[in-house]
Amino acid sequence: MREHARNQYADEPTPAVWTGRATNRFQWLAAAAGAACVALGITLAVASAWTSGIAPLLMAVIGCVAAGLLVLFGTLAFVHVAVKVDDRAMEVRCGHMGVPRRRIPLSLVVGADFEPSVTPRHWGGWGYRWRPEKGTAVVVRRGEGLILRLGDGRTFTVTVDDAESAVRVIRDHLRDMAPPTPPAPTGRPV
Repeated sequence: MREHARNQYADEPTPAVWTGRATNRFQWLAAAAGAACVALGITLAVASAWTSGIAPLLMAVIGCVAAGLLVLFGTLAFVHVAVKVDDRAMEVRCGHMGVPRRRIPLSLVVGADFEPSVTPRHWGGWGYRWRPEKGTAVVVRRGEGLILRLGDGRTFTVTVDDAESAVRVIRDHLRDMAPPTPPAPTGRPV
């Protein structure tokens, strides 16, 4: 069945720009927990009777607010990922603000592969990940993804819907970028 899907796209022209995204709605639960922690810190600061001294209260307020903001912004950054591929580069933007962002020029890419099952467990969780034996990844959910093989031997993996189409577009752009092969020697001395 997968072969049929690949052959179905063989006659279609490659789009100049491909865009895709992936979303993880579970991250909203973690963001809500971070917001609750910030709210607890603010409640402690405003409603506390300050009877136990200022230092313990200040530590509790700062701890709750800091932990809550860290969780809130850390999870909102990876609620979704947007991927854009054009004839020059692949760009990955995370979250609503587009940060962190990674732009990989196609001139540095030697190949692209489709991966049907990328899981956070294989990368050590959600988010922007680096593992020495695997490379770098942006994982916002489990499922299909694309793997770029870079010229320096490293890889970059990103989970995105319709990753198979992205791989096809990248491969077509790489084929278009390939330098023409030099003419074969004729055997006559110069």
